[in-house]
Parts: sequence; C-alpha cells; structure tokens
Amino acid sequence: VDEDWGDVEVWRTIESYAPPYTAGYFLNSVDLQKTPDGIEARPDDERIYATLFGRTLFMSMVITLSCILLGYPVAFLLANLPMRTANLLMILVLLPFWTSLLVRTSAWKVMLQQQGVINDTLVWLGIVDDANRLIMINNQLGTIIAMTHILLPFMILPLYSVMQTIPPTYLRAAKSLGATNWTAFWRVYFPQSVPGIGAGSILVFILSIGYYITPEIVGGTTGVFISNRIAYHISSSLNWGLAAALGTILLAAVLILYWAYDRIVGIDNVKLGG
Repeated sequence: VDEDWGDVEVWRTIESYAPPYTAGYFLNSVDLQKTPDGIEARPDDERIYATLFGRTLFMSMVITLSCILLGYPVAFLLANLPMRTANLLMILVLLPFWTSLLVRTSAWKVMLQQQGVINDTLVWLGIVDDANRLIMINNQLGTIIAMTHILLPFMILPLYSVMQTIPPTYLRAAKSLGATNWTAFWRVYFPQSVPGIGAGSILVFILSIGYYITPEIVGGTTGVFISNRIAYHISSSLNWGLAAALGTILLAAVLILYWAYDRIVGIDNVKLGG
C-alpha cells in the first residue's frame, strides 16, 4: 500500500476535488487554497499565477505602447506618400506575414544574444563596451522587442487605413490660418487618427496577451506569459482543469479591460477606416 494514503493532506485534497463542481482550480489560479479553516493564501514559494497574470497584462501594455510609438510614424509616412511609393513600402510592412512566426522568433533569438548582431553593432559603434554587452535574451526585454516586431503590422494597418481618410487639405488650411506644423498636426490631424490608434491598440493587446510561442523562445524565466503556463498544463502536466481555470480568468480579464475601454473611450469611436 502506498504510504501517501496515510497522509491527511491527500484525503483532504480528494475531498476538496470530489464534488462535480469545485472552485479548487479557480482558487489555485489566483494563488489561494481551501483549508479546514477556510480560504487562505498559498505559501509564498508557491505563488506564481498572480505574478504571471500581472506580468502578462503589464508586458502586453508595454508592447502595445511600443507598437503605437513605432507604428504611428510609419503609417503617417505611408498615408502621405504618393500611392505608388506607399504601395511599394506597404509590401515591406506585409512581408513578415510571408514568413513563419517560429522562424521570425528564432531569428530574434540569434540577433539578441550577447554575441549576436545587435550587440556586435553596438560594440562597433562604441555605444557599449565589449566586456559589458547587453543582456537582451531570456528576459522581459527580449520578449518585448520580439513581440513588438511581430505585432507591429497589426498596428500599422488600422492606422494607415484611418489616415488615408483624412483629407490633406485640412492641414494646409490650418497652416494657411497661421498654425505651425506641430500645431496643425496636433490640433487637426492627430484627433482624427485616434480611432485608428484605438483599433490597433485593441488588436495588438488582445493578440499579445495570448501569445506563448515567442515568450517561450526568447523570454526565459522572467519574460514568459500566463499563456505559457496554460500550454504547460495542457501538454506536459496534463492538468487540464487548472489550464481551463487559468484560461477562463484570462478571458474574463480581457473582457473587463474591453468593457473599461468602451466606457472610457467608446468602442463606437474605433474604426478601421472608411
């Protein structure tokens, strides 16, 4: 007879998970546990899921902001170039879609290494010393860089679609009335492009919050998302109940953020152009 059958904790666990419907998996998903004294927090060395949820939301927001900062100038340039030139440059934006996600992520793993292309370039330019090369792999920075590159087209396309509908005569009219280039852009052009920012932000954020291939390859232990843990429980530990609970909480968090966005900004103000 297995000695574990004499352990009181084993029988308590069986009792907790015996009913057809139990909150045990949801409690574990937020680092709580059910004890004879009620619901309590798990020991400090067993609390991982709350940290992963917080990290996932934080890094997804950083990735979304990075895509806005990089994607807006590109979309603005494409929208104000001649159509032929803009179409040629748009091919470069769409080019990553023709390459496997796994290949692109693996390329970043090579480039971000301490002996990789980026560090070699920084050393050659004299920005960093050869002995103090940057650590950009197996951490949050690596995940943010790689995922920003992968999701950037999903920000550029909605922005470009909206910016195409903004008549250039508006800027010329503002300048003719004495506005500077910056004032004309900020007071006239930018407000009309906000719906594109909203559409791109929702798209990038929702996609990034569920990514797991890229964080798994370049994130190491500090740059992984909650989705990586869900994938682990589905394919490795085979704890499908816990994986389902984690996925449900993640979905609920996305819906709550979507609702908050609708209340603050208004989903009706989000559009893809037209």
